[in-house]
Amino acid sequence: MLCWLFCFRFSIVPMQYQLALQASRQNNPRMDSHALSRMLQVGLCPCLSRFKSTTSVKQEWPQLEQSTVDEADIKHHSEMASKWWDDRGVTRGLHALNKLRIPFVRDGLLNVGQINLAKWQSPQPLHGMKILEVGCGGGILTEPLARIGANVTGIDASQNMIDTASSHVCQDPNISNSIIYTCRTIEEHAKEHKDCYDAVVATEVLEHVIHKDLFLDACISTLKPGGSIFITTLNRTILMWAIGIFLAEYVLKVVPQGTHDLNKCITPLEVQALLEKYGCTTKLIHGMRYNFLSNEWHWSSDTSINYAIHAVRKQH
Repeated sequence: MLCWLFCFRFSIVPMQYQLALQASRQNNPRMDSHALSRMLQVGLCPCLSRFKSTTSVKQEWPQLEQSTVDEADIKHHSEMASKWWDDRGVTRGLHALNKLRIPFVRDGLLNVGQINLAKWQSPQPLHGMKILEVGCGGGILTEPLARIGANVTGIDASQNMIDTASSHVCQDPNISNSIIYTCRTIEEHAKEHKDCYDAVVATEVLEHVIHKDLFLDACISTLKPGGSIFITTLNRTILMWAIGIFLAEYVLKVVPQGTHDLNKCITPLEVQALLEKYGCTTKLIHGMRYNFLSNEWHWSSDTSINYAIHAVRKQH
């Protein structure tokens, strides 16, 4: 499934603080900046009190677990399935993120030689590529990938999301035969699809699953040797909490409360270590930033909130 991330560079944080103060004063005219600071320190979002430093705490992942699914998270997103294709609603940030995600996948495949330059320059640069999208949600990214030639299998643990995706793709007969949707977890799917796909895409998903070790192991096992995995997710930092959770969910309320849990986020180094553990070589780590006022995404050198990772499975 997909989620919504609202990120800025460190230099923009003071502006966000003022926005938070202004929004809070509308609800409580007597609130001043000191009161807001105390709120930030105490944490309206419970996860801040449980925040673990990415520099001092080494996170350990369970090795033998049955499922990567967080049932509460599935329920939370399932309730929003009917709003998934409203590009002016709560998922507008996800729709806008395709501006980065499509070239991220297309150009990444070119850079590692999975497609050649002539194909990259064609209207359907992913023609013939078999792609697995894990946590496809309602198909916001799945459909554009199919439009540039890919044969896409979209899986999601939410039946409501799969129903939404299946219903929407039927509106476009040009791509309906290029997409297969199924409601299942990645660990279930991986058992029957070893060494199957040219690429696996898991964007805005990793921060929602439990047992990330199991999740990435299953994703990578479905890749052909030499295949690519593309990930976008959220970092586990104080800035992420301040902007992506407190400001977005609890002050401005542009994201439904409870969408993100800081303790389920993961640092780039942790992701890279897991990718290496399961036989991948990391090719790219890049930051992303989002301006929720203009609804625009841009690449950034700052990975403190949102970031993307491209890795390639090693040849046997």
